[in-house]
Amino acid sequence: MRCVVQRSGLAQVEIEGRVSGAIDSGLVVLVAFAAGDTETELAWMVKKLVNLRIFCDDQGKMNLSLKDVGGGILLVSQFTLYGNCRKGMRPSFIGSAPPDEARSLYNRFGALLRQQWPTVAEGVFGTSMNVSLINQGPVTLIIDRDHPCGGEK
Repeated sequence: MRCVVQRSGLAQVEIEGRVSGAIDSGLVVLVAFAAGDTETELAWMVKKLVNLRIFCDDQGKMNLSLKDVGGGILLVSQFTLYGNCRKGMRPSFIGSAPPDEARSLYNRFGALLRQQWPTVAEGVFGTSMNVSLINQGPVTLIIDRDHPCGGEK
């Protein structure tokens, strides 16, 4: 499981000219799933996102979490986060979970997030979307459950 997390002001997802999800501020979370991801990875990432201290305190230090500042989460599926560009000029996506498995994981992840956080807006899985946001800071982090920097399993 891999997420790109951006600290954001106003953010939204549009599909065919209609807004499907929007937040005033908070986190924009682009998420991709690998084959074999389980409830363990989903729960770990939910806890990480809600408690991640990337918002500034009164001294300008990143010491505050979403729990401290409020705001929303805009969740967007993006299988291309598992794109491998090491060989050739065309990315390979074989590291991504198959579409049916990824859809199930995405739906479960969204449900788990909503259990832990009151404001979760979403894009639509498997759809071409236009995502716009104001990246504040800018702050952008890659959280990979399988990568040593992402945490322990």
